[in-house]
Amino acid sequence: MSLPVLTADQMRAWEAASWAVKVSVNAVVGVVGERLAARIRSLLPNGGRILLLAGKGHNGDDVRAAAARLKASDIDLVNVHDPITAIDRVRTGLSRSPALVVDGLFGIGLRGPLSAPWVELLELVNAAQYPVLAVDVPSGIDANTGEPQGVAIVARWTIAVGAPKIGLFLAPAAPFVGRVEVASGIGLTPQFDPIAGADASAKLTWTESPDFLGLYPTRPVAAHKGDFGHLVIIAGSLGYHGAAVLAARAAIRARPGLITVITSPETYLPVASQLTGVMVSPWNESTGFPDNATAVLVGPGLAANNVPHWLRDRIQEGWGASPLTWIADASALDWLREVKPNGSAQRVWTPHPGEAGRLLGISARDVQLDRIGASRRLAQGIWTLLKGHQTLVASPAGEVHINSSGNAGLAQGGTGDVLAGFVGGLLAQPALASKVGTALRYAVWDHGAAADRLELLPAPWSPDELIAQMGLASSAHPADPLNPR
Repeated sequence: MSLPVLTADQMRAWEAASWAVKVSVNAVVGVVGERLAARIRSLLPNGGRILLLAGKGHNGDDVRAAAARLKASDIDLVNVHDPITAIDRVRTGLSRSPALVVDGLFGIGLRGPLSAPWVELLELVNAAQYPVLAVDVPSGIDANTGEPQGVAIVARWTIAVGAPKIGLFLAPAAPFVGRVEVASGIGLTPQFDPIAGADASAKLTWTESPDFLGLYPTRPVAAHKGDFGHLVIIAGSLGYHGAAVLAARAAIRARPGLITVITSPETYLPVASQLTGVMVSPWNESTGFPDNATAVLVGPGLAANNVPHWLRDRIQEGWGASPLTWIADASALDWLREVKPNGSAQRVWTPHPGEAGRLLGISARDVQLDRIGASRRLAQGIWTLLKGHQTLVASPAGEVHINSSGNAGLAQGGTGDVLAGFVGGLLAQPALASKVGTALRYAVWDHGAAADRLELLPAPWSPDELIAQMGLASSAHPADPLNPR
């Protein structure tokens, strides 16, 4: 089951319900401390000095528990109850050039603007520019709104405790939270549901690899390629043939039974010459879909001025009424914003913020200021993948899933074509199309996890290398010291 994204009050209610049934506070703190210590060790494989800042609440207790599990000679633990009296000790700790600073000052307990002494202390930490791991929420950030309360710790990693907090994913918090990770399963009572009764249109969840256990059904020994669907990809135009190649290669990694690429006559030769195991044909006015087609991906590399009007009309007709699953990406999105699907077949589109803004009639900046709200507006009868940092998967019912994988290495041309092709390859398979939400979340997660594996390597990487990493079992993802299994 996916982890819910919670408000501060929902998290407090879960904790209170746990203490009420005699769950031990000390036991939970101990689990969190062990997880934090494991993550700290993983971040410093060659060792290094650690400055731990512990406040007076449970957030500070978690840090103190982690300190007890680290090598004493490597740490400086500063208990901060009063910033005025603690600032010299913090300054001394920073003067020892720590390899990592652990921020456990406030967590979700912050209420209202910070006083001047607290501002001075947090600014001191930021000015030192050492890597910071924040526990639960970077100190100074409101856990509900993401707003910095005068100033906030700038973290490279934020380890949310128990469940992620909503403020971490709102626009004001983006400069402060770094990479969000979650220490889940910490011992709070599973009998209490902190989002019980919440309408689907208000639900947020956090996607992690265990969500996909059992997604791929076992293939029968007597299966043949016809059992696993036929993806049609309409992609590629003069100057943009690479998008069609990347999308098709990524679709292969998802392992549908058959793939056909329909591309422009000008790009037929370069596309066909780079693909094996894929059928390729140039489009013409008599072009139709194979009788056994199960899904259509349209858009990668379709430059508007190179696509004939008859093909654009056919794409709009298919999006509106075809019984097949359709996935729209890139330029095709601009042709489909006025076309309302009128059937029951699945529709998926995959905009980046600029494309999402055009679909909604707002700026890309406005999309980024409210990514969750924008994704819900886009998902009116259409599954939406709003790409970007922490890509969102929004269902037509209004539930939004926040992706946990990926990094800035994906900010290069071609990676969106890879994602679109992988999505198409999954949804062409009838067994996976029947689990469309999980399949989409898996596509986004696997795409990001592949990039995370590549970032562990010393050399830069390309979209082709990204494809080679995709479709691997979740156990191939780097080990997770926060949530060992």
